[in-house]
Amino acid sequence: MKVLIVDDEPLARARLRTLLQREADVEIVAEVGDGHSALLACDTHHPDLVMLDIHMPDMTGLEVARQLQQLAAPPLLAFCTAYDEHALAAFDNAALDYLVKPLRAERLAETLRRARQRLGVSQAVPVAHVRTQLCARLGGHMRLIPVVDIHYLQAEEKYVVVHHTGGEDLIEESLKSLEEEFGERFLRIHRNCLIARDALKELWRDSDGKAHVWLHGVEKPLDVSRRCLPELREAMRDWV
Repeated sequence: MKVLIVDDEPLARARLRTLLQREADVEIVAEVGDGHSALLACDTHHPDLVMLDIHMPDMTGLEVARQLQQLAAPPLLAFCTAYDEHALAAFDNAALDYLVKPLRAERLAETLRRARQRLGVSQAVPVAHVRTQLCARLGGHMRLIPVVDIHYLQAEEKYVVVHHTGGEDLIEESLKSLEEEFGERFLRIHRNCLIARDALKELWRDSDGKAHVWLHGVEKPLDVSRRCLPELREAMRDWV
């Protein structure tokens, strides 16, 4: 499935690219930052699906959609925007889907499922792709955090707090999905915490018999649950 990314924000394009690259059957044919470039890219690459922002300079995503619908074989359109008030107009322009930023992996997966169904292609086999950065949203901005700089990940309500060399940031991803993707790098020590394996420094018990772990670069110890303790011990033995 050939996909065109259209968004005037470089970090938003990077986030979407990262999510799409996990899909074995997705080929990103181009990335552009404005409506006129989107029309040219569609004419050149003939994408199956266009991931389209709405608020862009010079030409809005809705205007792009109206022009694409004039084609003999228009591509599928999925709008990706920070605003939810344009949904009706989007579907009036034959949108396949309408996603609100920040994009969640699970929500994008549903869009791709719909696109495959509309195109008549089978479910893709997951590709073994591991990201090198996580994306945190800061108000209207986004920050890319290198995975190698992360000390530990801790779930708090619907967010995950990323503790890294540059401080702390929130991401809207589940701890479970991060564990599945980065299982070789991170180790679960508690139902709400994953730690970087190479950050392990010391395992100890307090006077009450509760287990804790010290990490390099982290000033406070972290709790270790009884359930996770055997795997943690095994991991530390492997490095002796």
